[in-house]
Amino acid sequence: MTLLRQIRDASPLALVFAALSATPSTLTAQDVAVPVIQSLPAQTDSETGFAAYLQLVAARARAEGVSQRSIDIMLAGLTYNPRVVALDRAQPGSTPGAPPAFWSYYRKHIDGARVRAGQAAWAETGEIAARVEREYGVPAKMLYAIWGHESYYGRIKGDFDLARSLASLAYEGRRRELFEGEFIALMKMADRGVPRSRMIGSWAGAFGNPQFLPSVWLRVARDGDGDGDADIWNSKADTLASIANYFKDAGWRAGEPWGVRASVPQGFDRSMLTARLDAPSCPKVHVRHSVWKPVSEWRALGITPNGAIADSTMAVLFEPDGPGNGSFLLTGNYRVILQYNCSNYYALTVGLFADEIAR
Repeated sequence: MTLLRQIRDASPLALVFAALSATPSTLTAQDVAVPVIQSLPAQTDSETGFAAYLQLVAARARAEGVSQRSIDIMLAGLTYNPRVVALDRAQPGSTPGAPPAFWSYYRKHIDGARVRAGQAAWAETGEIAARVEREYGVPAKMLYAIWGHESYYGRIKGDFDLARSLASLAYEGRRRELFEGEFIALMKMADRGVPRSRMIGSWAGAFGNPQFLPSVWLRVARDGDGDGDADIWNSKADTLASIANYFKDAGWRAGEPWGVRASVPQGFDRSMLTARLDAPSCPKVHVRHSVWKPVSEWRALGITPNGAIADSTMAVLFEPDGPGNGSFLLTGNYRVILQYNCSNYYALTVGLFADEIAR
């Protein structure tokens, strides 16, 4: 009988014994990947059930190449954390109907103090930011906007144990695939030398100055100060280089703005501007944007960009609060910001915040 067959047919306690009895050499990705874990139902906060689940995750981690040493370090003493599950369940869902006003959202998140903090951070680390901008092609103002929006320049990074949070959220079961994958990614970070003591962050598993998830850290974190350690918790150089690499990896085009404010004439006919393109990501976000046109065509229609942008640049028209309440021409680089957080309000806030910092 294969391990997978045993897992399908066995009781929860038998699952533990099946996982424990299998050595790394007998386990395969097919044995212990998603089908194995999904055979367990969503659980309560039973410590026995939680411990059983951790052994199954350990088996999957071994199959993905995580060392036994890192598995032991990450699982040692872990207990279920009902608080993070309660916080996750309390997250608001999407509200039917018209979205709330953008400008109230912007004012809630960005104020003069945060802008001044960004300018102070730039003044302190401007030489590093200039070097990073040259290397990655991402404007320094964008790096400081992300850093400031995500953690208020390191003031708010979270104080939750990442391993405990991710394991608890995965065990709870509603988004097991996401959180279990991030928990295993955290183990892989340990394999790369990140100390267990540093693995502190938000309740949902994001961490450091830019609030990366473990899988994102594995993909884009960079050592910006040359010490051999991509420490986005403490190193400003590593933080700036890692954010820049995230943007570059997502397709940022050097020399192109994220977008500009625009003036739309009264009586402008918007009926022919409905987008017909299916977006590969964030479809609900893009459905509120117009069709793509070169800026030259927008000018010909009477729409005036209120910032520097080339006539050949492709852009969409976006009016977050409707006609007469602020209009923007958004470029492909706006879509890069959306890869950080799939929300028009987030992306537009980051773009405007960046412009304020650069004033």
